[in-house]
Amino acid sequence: MPLHTGQGKPDERPRSMNPFYGEANPVAEMTEAPPRHRLPEGPILPTTAYQLVHDELMLDGNSRLNLATFVTTWMEPQAGQLMGECRDKNMIDKDEYPRTAELERRCVAMLAHLWNAPDPQSAVGCSTTGSSEACMLAGLALKRRWAQRNADRYPSKEARPNLVMGINVQVCWEKFCNFWEVEARQVPMEGDRFHLDPQAAADLCDENTIGVVGILGSTFDGSYEPIAELCAALDDLQERTGLDIPVHVDGASGGMIAPFLDEDLVWDFRLPRVASINTSGHKYGLVYPGVGWALWRDAEALPEELVFRVNYLGGDMPTFALNFSRPGAQVVAQYYTFLRLGQEGYRAVQQTTRDVARGLADRIETLGDFRLLTRGEELPVLAFTTRPDVTAYDVFDVSRRLRENGWLVPAYTFPANRQDLSVLRIVCRNGFSTDLCELFIEDLSRLLPELRRQPHPLTRDKAAATGFHH
Repeated sequence: MPLHTGQGKPDERPRSMNPFYGEANPVAEMTEAPPRHRLPEGPILPTTAYQLVHDELMLDGNSRLNLATFVTTWMEPQAGQLMGECRDKNMIDKDEYPRTAELERRCVAMLAHLWNAPDPQSAVGCSTTGSSEACMLAGLALKRRWAQRNADRYPSKEARPNLVMGINVQVCWEKFCNFWEVEARQVPMEGDRFHLDPQAAADLCDENTIGVVGILGSTFDGSYEPIAELCAALDDLQERTGLDIPVHVDGASGGMIAPFLDEDLVWDFRLPRVASINTSGHKYGLVYPGVGWALWRDAEALPEELVFRVNYLGGDMPTFALNFSRPGAQVVAQYYTFLRLGQEGYRAVQQTTRDVARGLADRIETLGDFRLLTRGEELPVLAFTTRPDVTAYDVFDVSRRLRENGWLVPAYTFPANRQDLSVLRIVCRNGFSTDLCELFIEDLSRLLPELRRQPHPLTRDKAAATGFHH
C-alpha cells in the first residue's frame, strides 16, 4: 500500500456544494463543503457524509472491468450478508467468538485435504489478511528452522541467511527479505523462460539457504513454475552435498486452480520437500478481500517457538500472525464459499474461467497485431505483446486507450534478463463472463484502426504509463 505523507499546503479554500445535500433546509444548512485535510468543526448529517464520500469514489475504476487484479470482485448476496453480520467480530478473540474460530479451523482442514497433506488432521495452518502476510509467516518459519539447525554458527558474519526465488516473485517476498534481513537470491528470466529454472535455483543454494520459493502461477504471465522438477533438483543437491533445502509453494492463485483443473499435476504436500503452502482466499478462493491462508505440512515444519499462546480475555489462544485484530467476515465468507460450491462447484467455476481465458486468447490472436506469450492454459491469465511488424503503437498505447472505455489492462516491462519485453496482461476471474469478454474484444477491435494510423508509439514515460498490479 502507498505510504501517505500528507500534503505540505493543502488547499482549504471554501468549496461550493449541492444545496440538496442540506436535507432538512437546502438553503441554509449545506452551502459549503467541510474541509478535506482536517477534522471539521462539527458533525454533519449521515446522508450528507455518505453522499460526499460516494461522489468522490465514483472516480475510481469499475472493479468488474479491472482486468489487472487477481482479487475477487463479485460474490453472491448471501455471502455479502454474512460478511455484514460478522464485520464487527474481532476474530482474534477466539474465546468470545468460538464459532468463527471453528470455521477457520475447518477451512484449514479442508485446504490440508485439498493439498494432500500426509495427515490433514495434523497439518498446521491459519488465516491471514492475504497472501502477503501468509508469505511473511512462511518465510519466518523457514528462517527459524534454518537458525535452529545452524545454532552453532548463527548469528555470525559468516552465516547470513538467504532465500532463493525467481525474479518474477510477488513483491512481498522482496519485502520479507528486507524486513527480516535475508539475502534474496533471484533467478533471472532467460529467453522464453519467464519464471524460475529448477537447476539454476539449486545452483544458488548453499549452507545458508533457508529455502526455495516456487510459484504456482506467476503474476507476470500466469504460468506455473515446475515445483516437482524444483524438488527433484534439490533432492539431487542433497545427494551430492548433504544440503537439505525445504520448498515453500506460493500458490496465491494456482493453489485454488490446480487442485480442481490440474489434478495430475504434482506440486503440493505430495512432494516431501514441500514444507509449506500459501494461497489467497480473496483471489481464486472466490472471496472478497482480504483473506489468505498459510499451511505447513505438519507441526515440525512450524517451530513451536513462533506460536504465541496468549492468555487473552480469559482464553488460552495459540496464534501465529502479524496482524492481531481483524474482522471475522472474510473467514466466514471463505467457509461459506467452500460449503456452497464444494469440489464440483469449484471445478465448474474455475473451468469456466479458464475457458473464457482461452477463448479470449484465440480472439486476440485472430486480430493479427499481437503475439501471445501465455493463453490461459494454467492460471486463467493471458499475456501478450505486439508483433515485431507493429511499429505504430506499443502495449502502453493499447493500455491507455482501453482505459478510455473503462477497461483496466496493465502494460509493463519484464524484469532481468528480459527487460526488452513489454506485455499486456489480462486476468480472467469469476464474473468476467463470455458477454463481457465479447464487449472487450469489440472495444479493442474498434481501437486498432486508430492505433495503426499513429506515426509512432505515443507513450513517452513507460514507467508512468500504467502500473503492474499483482
